[in-house]
Amino acid sequence: QVQLVESGGGLVQAGGSLRLSCVVSESIARANMIRWFRQAPGKERELVATSTSSGLLKPVDSVKGRFTFSADNAKNTAYLQMINLKPEDTAVYYCNAIIQTASYWGPGTQVTVSS
Repeated sequence: QVQLVESGGGLVQAGGSLRLSCVVSESIARANMIRWFRQAPGKERELVATSTSSGLLKPVDSVKGRFTFSADNAKNTAYLQMINLKPEDTAVYYCNAIIQTASYWGPGTQVTVSS
């Protein structure tokens, strides 16, 4: 079974930066789509950014210009570079991969942004 593991979360002050990593147990080149989601306490999980295998990135408006997707196919790792973090970015961040017809999720990594 395909497994995803996120890392890179932590505590950062407003205006700081973090880079999240998502290691996939098989080649991410096979992924039809890789997405980052987040879920804040008491809120529904929300989409942060979507990227196809061609590299098309569709971030949500609230993170546009601050979050950047990248990937290292050789390491089977996708990244979410986050800059100018805001307290409202605080959430558990999840990596999601669509491979063929299946959807796979990681356990998430906590991002906390203090004022």
